[in-house]
Amino acid sequence: MESALTARDRVGVQDFVLLENYTSEAAFIENLRKRFKENLIYTYIGSVLVSVNPYRELEIYTKNHMERYRGVNFYEVSPHIYAVADNSYRSMRTERKDQCILISGESGAGKTEASKKILQYYAVTCPASEQVQTVKDRLLQSNPVLEAFGNAKTLRNDNSSRFGKYMDIQFDFKGAPVGGHIINYLLEKSRVVHQNHGERNFHIFYQLIEGGEEDLLRRLGLERNPQQYQYLVKGNCPKVSSINDRSDWKVVRKALTVIGFNEDEELLNIIASVLHLGNVQYGGEEGNASITSDTQIKYLARLLGVNGAVLTEALTHKKIIAKGEELMSPLNLEQASSARDALSKAVYGRTFTWLVNKINQMLYIGASVTAVGLHVYIGIGTLSEEFYHPVFEQFCINYCNEKLQQLFIELTLKSEQEEYESEGITWEPVQYFNNKIICDLVEEKFKGIISILDEECLRPGDASDFTFLEKLEDTVGGHPHFVTHKLADGKTRKVMGRDEFRLLHYAGEVNYNVNGFLDKNNDLLFRNLKEVMCMSENKILTQCFDREELSDKKRPETAATQFKASLAKLMEILMSKEPSYIRCIKPNDSKQSGRFDEVLIRHQVKYLGLMENLRVRRAGFAYRRRYEVFLQRYKSLCPDTWPNWQGKLADGVAILVKHLGYKPEEYKLGRSKIFIRFPKTLFATEDALETRKHSLATKLQAGWRGYSQRSKFQKLKTAGENIFTPLFIDCYKVSLDSLFIKGFIYRHKERCPENEYFLDYVRYSFLMKLHRNLPKNVLDKSWPTPPAALVEASEHLRKLCMQNMVWNYCKKISPEWKHQLEQKMIASEIFKDKKDNYPQSVSKLFVSTRLNGEDINPKVLQALENNSLTIISFCSQYAVPVTKYDRKGYKARPRQLLLTSSSAIIIEEAKLKQRIDYGALKGISVSSLSDGLFVLHVPSDDNKQKGDVVLQSDHVIETLTKIAICADKINTININQGSIKFTVGQGKEGIIDFTPGSELLVAKAKNGHLSKHSPSSNSIS
Repeated sequence: MESALTARDRVGVQDFVLLENYTSEAAFIENLRKRFKENLIYTYIGSVLVSVNPYRELEIYTKNHMERYRGVNFYEVSPHIYAVADNSYRSMRTERKDQCILISGESGAGKTEASKKILQYYAVTCPASEQVQTVKDRLLQSNPVLEAFGNAKTLRNDNSSRFGKYMDIQFDFKGAPVGGHIINYLLEKSRVVHQNHGERNFHIFYQLIEGGEEDLLRRLGLERNPQQYQYLVKGNCPKVSSINDRSDWKVVRKALTVIGFNEDEELLNIIASVLHLGNVQYGGEEGNASITSDTQIKYLARLLGVNGAVLTEALTHKKIIAKGEELMSPLNLEQASSARDALSKAVYGRTFTWLVNKINQMLYIGASVTAVGLHVYIGIGTLSEEFYHPVFEQFCINYCNEKLQQLFIELTLKSEQEEYESEGITWEPVQYFNNKIICDLVEEKFKGIISILDEECLRPGDASDFTFLEKLEDTVGGHPHFVTHKLADGKTRKVMGRDEFRLLHYAGEVNYNVNGFLDKNNDLLFRNLKEVMCMSENKILTQCFDREELSDKKRPETAATQFKASLAKLMEILMSKEPSYIRCIKPNDSKQSGRFDEVLIRHQVKYLGLMENLRVRRAGFAYRRRYEVFLQRYKSLCPDTWPNWQGKLADGVAILVKHLGYKPEEYKLGRSKIFIRFPKTLFATEDALETRKHSLATKLQAGWRGYSQRSKFQKLKTAGENIFTPLFIDCYKVSLDSLFIKGFIYRHKERCPENEYFLDYVRYSFLMKLHRNLPKNVLDKSWPTPPAALVEASEHLRKLCMQNMVWNYCKKISPEWKHQLEQKMIASEIFKDKKDNYPQSVSKLFVSTRLNGEDINPKVLQALENNSLTIISFCSQYAVPVTKYDRKGYKARPRQLLLTSSSAIIIEEAKLKQRIDYGALKGISVSSLSDGLFVLHVPSDDNKQKGDVVLQSDHVIETLTKIAICADKINTININQGSIKFTVGQGKEGIIDFTPGSELLVAKAKNGHLSKHSPSSNSIS
């Protein structure tokens, strides 16, 4: 992704987090415009994909593109929907966690197309077998079926999904898709009976009329003219130039076959019956409606498999149960029309739910297969996008969007916080607008809008949409996000009707017209209409209308409560998954390619919460990459990391950013990633890389040209030799022998024509022999004997070769090993050829400490901290157990020796027994034998000290080396032969005698000296 930054002025940045002015909405939209102009329709906000509908086919969805994104790191290639799909798929397989992809946006923004691209990507790139291929085909073919029955032409989109869809794709342990499940939300059933001007009913009605065979239409009683059907003429838009209903009909029939449908006839009977229901006309007196024509009833009776007379009665009468008796009450014209439309909506809505369940049966993988899931949720709309006057359906849609926005921000913040904590970076809380206040306004028990709506629907008496509005004013009238015409100020009243209420959503204000709220929320079907449908002989309807409904005395849940429960379940599902997001944007309302409507896009950027998401993402660091990726890309900018870095990745990145001049506030180093706070820092680095590329390219070109010319010369030379060698080989041999013999005779003379060939040959032979037998490492001292003329040159070459090997060896040395070697060098300088047990210590590595934290009494550590005796890092917190000998009786006592930044401390259990400042340390004495005894000499006039300290360590070479380094007393260690004198205190002296022996003995001698018998070679240093 970073490779595109050099062209950012022309095509914008590929990730909005790299915008310098990230708080500016104008800068955000301008970046979108630049990329849209260059047909770059995808841009990231961190891991969120923003997609702009191009309204034309782009050559970016081929199999080659799929392979390009397959198995590649998310940020290594340019933004694409395939990158999101592949990243979710790989996360699912590697982490064994369910993933979900949330696709949201306005109608016409490309949500449906985005879901298709994701399914196509998995169909092509996932492993397949014959059984898996069947599942893939059914998954893909479920799309045209659901589009036919659930999509429609609206004012803004010719293929608008009129329902929300949650698709669950299940994979086996090999990563192959083995099943799926679809959940649908909030189908817009009102579209069955009414459409706005310029809109159409669901696609399937037009596809059946335009594409159905003549025999099929004759059996269904349909004509090939949509203008003949009342449910298809209200939008006055039977034909759409971008839709080929005849062709789509063939696709749907084929898809039904692939999925495995056996109920085609019953399904089409239901679709036709809805059209016939719309043509049922009423007449009669005002209070007593009757059906004017029997033709439609005959078709309906046959298609629905019901009794015509019973159906006629149900469409004109309502059954009332009073005091246990059933009475039939006639309907007036308005009530009869409402009953007919309610039946049409119920039949179509329940059939759609049955269709989704049927597809799920065909995609069911069975209980024997263990699978993990990848879930795709496609949003169901946007703020006031499809309705001239937002009504009940739009209220539910915007409530859903509020919940999704709440989830989106919470999961984004959670993801950011988890990444910071895993990398050891301090997390700073981010302030953001929490739309929980709006969600509570809608869904809170007893006091929320949905609860108030249900209460009005259920209460006895004359409840109406206006009494509902009045109840809202009384209950939530004081809420800051709610206003009505009655509660508004004078300015607001001018733009609000008396039958409207306004909600201030996170994305803006929306006025809702309450007309129809109660009826749509009740969504009730008269009991006698249910009874008719329950008696149907149609196999599908018998599953859609369960007879148990008739015996259930409990009032069915309202539409809003059902939707609220479904939405709560969806939120629970999504919260349990690892989310990815695709935010879809439509560039204009006219569906024209290349047209960028800034006002429309600004509106979508706002309601999709993109600026809020960007602000959350940029609250910390704009850019983060793994060390290996960052180092691989920018290593050429630093001599120490180019061409290859051999040490730890974190060290390499630290050296690189130091060389680049990064300031401490511009970056942080985590456990496995570098975090860069400002985009300008990354831009400067990328610009430097672009400049560096030119110089590297020049060197590569020069190297290639030299190689090319040498190759050509070699070919010409070989060709010439092949031509002339046979002709002159005899003459050449004679001449060569003569020159060689003459040169050998004059080899000790000064260079002259007689010996120059021989001398050149000798030099050449030596150099070639040297080339073949160069030393392999720094310890290899072999070197060919040079001829007399090359002695000086040979010595120079030998030194250069050794320097080169040493340099290469040093480059590979890690900091830890370097520190070890430095200590070993100091030990060698002090003890080599002076102390018997030094050779045994050479092969043993010095450790950072011989005592861990738990080996030292906590009281001692507290005392050290109180006295500001911080153990220095160079000595690696060195501590070692020792034996201390009393100055008088030479009694051995176990102690601990700790080295701090300024002194050596001797500890007895929980007490600091003695502290010797390094500045006061006069010297250190040790014997030349293989014992571990040594003496720390202190000034005799120091009242704080009681005399010199006699100690013994099992690791004497290591211990004294550490003391020498910490105290900077390398030249004050005395290695004595025979005995060591030390001060006992008050001007008195003591003596330690060292004698070789077969075993180690320490004792007080008769002469009062401390006698030490040491084996000739036995030590553990």
